Amino acid sequence: MSLSKKMLRDIKINKTQFIAIFLMAFLGIFAYCGIYAEYYGLEQTSNQYYADTNMADAWIHNDHFDDSSVSKINEFSTQSDRQKVVKSTANMENKPDITLHFTEKGTISKFYSVEGEDFNPDDDSGVWLDKRFSDERNLKVGDKITFEFDNNTVKKEIKGIGYSPEYIYETSPSSLTPDFSQMGFAYLSSKAYPEDLEYNTLLVKYNISDKEFKEKLQGSVDYLSLTKKHDQLSVSKFSDEMVQHKMIGDVFPIVFILVTFLTLLTTMNRIVTHQRTQIGILKAVGFNDSRIILHYLSYSFWPVLAGAVLGLITGPVIIPRMFYPSMATNYSMPRWYPGFDMSFIYIALSMVILSVFVTYLSCRRISKENPASAMRPKAPNMSSNSIVEKSRLWKHLSFNFRWNWRDARRNKFRAFMAIVGVMGCVALLIAAFGMNDSLDELKSWEYDNISHYESKLQLSNEANPLELYYILNETDGSFIMQQSIEIKAKGLEDTVGLLVTNNTDLISYTDSNKNPIEIDEGVVSISRKLADTFNLSIGDNVRWHIVGSDEWVTSKIGQIHAEPISQGLIMSPDTLEDQGLNFTPTNILTDEKFGENFDSIKSVTSKNKMEESWDLITTAVMMMVYVVTVVAVALAILVLYNLQILSFTEMEREIATLKVLGFKTNFLRKLLLTQNIIFTTIGFILGIPLGFYFMTLMMGAAGDSLYYVPSLTWGNILLCAVITFTVSIGVNLVFSDKIRDLDMVEALKDVE
Repeated sequence: MSLSKKMLRDIKINKTQFIAIFLMAFLGIFAYCGIYAEYYGLEQTSNQYYADTNMADAWIHNDHFDDSSVSKINEFSTQSDRQKVVKSTANMENKPDITLHFTEKGTISKFYSVEGEDFNPDDDSGVWLDKRFSDERNLKVGDKITFEFDNNTVKKEIKGIGYSPEYIYETSPSSLTPDFSQMGFAYLSSKAYPEDLEYNTLLVKYNISDKEFKEKLQGSVDYLSLTKKHDQLSVSKFSDEMVQHKMIGDVFPIVFILVTFLTLLTTMNRIVTHQRTQIGILKAVGFNDSRIILHYLSYSFWPVLAGAVLGLITGPVIIPRMFYPSMATNYSMPRWYPGFDMSFIYIALSMVILSVFVTYLSCRRISKENPASAMRPKAPNMSSNSIVEKSRLWKHLSFNFRWNWRDARRNKFRAFMAIVGVMGCVALLIAAFGMNDSLDELKSWEYDNISHYESKLQLSNEANPLELYYILNETDGSFIMQQSIEIKAKGLEDTVGLLVTNNTDLISYTDSNKNPIEIDEGVVSISRKLADTFNLSIGDNVRWHIVGSDEWVTSKIGQIHAEPISQGLIMSPDTLEDQGLNFTPTNILTDEKFGENFDSIKSVTSKNKMEESWDLITTAVMMMVYVVTVVAVALAILVLYNLQILSFTEMEREIATLKVLGFKTNFLRKLLLTQNIIFTTIGFILGIPLGFYFMTLMMGAAGDSLYYVPSLTWGNILLCAVITFTVSIGVNLVFSDKIRDLDMVEALKDVE
């Protein structure tokens, strides 16, 4: 009971230090559990969603599938769950694009209803509609809706509203972010199809590898294209998002926790060392070593346990909910929940156990001493003269520098701790600000260096050629063709973009250094990131076909360009026709603001809207940058404050001695400030390349569509320097009063 009272009294007297220990433990666990809970929430929720809806393993596309095709597939795959679907794009009022799914069973990639009835494949009078589209259009269960497609018109009653696992992410033809007022999907019974059924999509499940399934499929069934689950746009885009979030969880929280461990080590060493006399008295009055050790173990156990538990509870609750609103603007899922993993508990327990172990090491040394020696101050660390001290230069150095040099050599571990603590905080700041700079540079690269048009007009599938040429002449615009293509090379394959454009000033091409280049006539150019992914260089051949067409062509790479947002091939219309394909314009680019209404124009997107879309899709990343910045600054304050307390405690007698010898308070403040700035400078310099490495890791996990060129600007470095040194100097000024109010008699009498 007496030791418990002593502990509470010591905690009250040293409340600032114990609050710092608590905050260290809290911040480390809060950041780790919070960021990983956000990632695990995405992973666990999406996996459960895919399982609940029986997500397809692959989609096979062809002009027509019959029962014989399904039978052939069943011969080489024992899992015979198949589903034939007719996919067709329909129009509605105000020309939105609605992808209709006329399905025979509805057992694979099932519609997930949240309003109204579950999908009924035998109900030919109803339609089950995309919730995001219905919300934008203010449509409700029971409303009648009319679709026009393939010269057919059908009118159905909305029986259900919900989601589809195939549309977690939907591409918008008019912007980078989905415009749900102009796009959506609907599920209908195959019995509602107005003509004879010709299924053009086959959804399959199989229990063999993707490679084996495709090899057997090629020898059995004629088809246009195959899309595996991990290549499906919605799945791959959401997977890329999760990978990036996981990388953030892998890098930043680990740095927090490592710095926390190191700071705890120095803090507990300081507390135990500061109470040497009390430990000696306890030993003298009969307390055994084990009781004393357990007593001091509680000093770290309770604040670290409280901080770890609070971080374990609040991190998964607060941090994921900061990101999910921005995620929900780009992705569609019926639920967004934080996830949980046992590693959260393991890390929290490890932090508590490690803090107790560190305290044990500190107590064990002094517990072996007899009461008389324990009541004496700890002997100062000794060090021999270094090469610098033996040189002639030593005598010409200032007292300030010589004193700090020798103090650092006597207390190497404290110096190491200060440098590592600052280095970790600087690395986090450099990485966070570097990501911010890189995103801004990507935006500037795409919309300032490459895109020079003001409006992008999407053409209707039923566009009138005469009307199009009238618009082209009136706007002084240029036709372009943008299509999705499947590309193969060196055993790899992917779905990327194709851009076919005339020689126009509205689009500039660049290299990896953002310098303008020209793509020669007759040359096929591949984007740098795609070339790196496929390990391709100039002169290599690639095979590709437009998605939806079975006509494969082989092209020789003649140039490599760099594109920050979309990856694929670029060529001229003549080059495309030399490949045996027709140039079919999909858009008109113009440097004028276009606001007229033509039947041939499906939608118009301004450059400003595209930039707003970019800002929207980077909201989640920017939120992570803000969180990391705030926590890094808080960590820097705690690290430097604890190290300053440790330095002052260990140098208390030296400072008192210098005051007795006549050194003024301002000189002593300068002495401590010099040491602080030296350690901060070394940590800052070492933290810059580490932060750049972290930033490179983060950008490498951004997905296949974005091409980052990691950049470290002087503005970034200067901002980090201002924050770091401001915190360092500010913490040093806090200790000015401690030097001024130092009781020299109390500090020196221990050496009597």
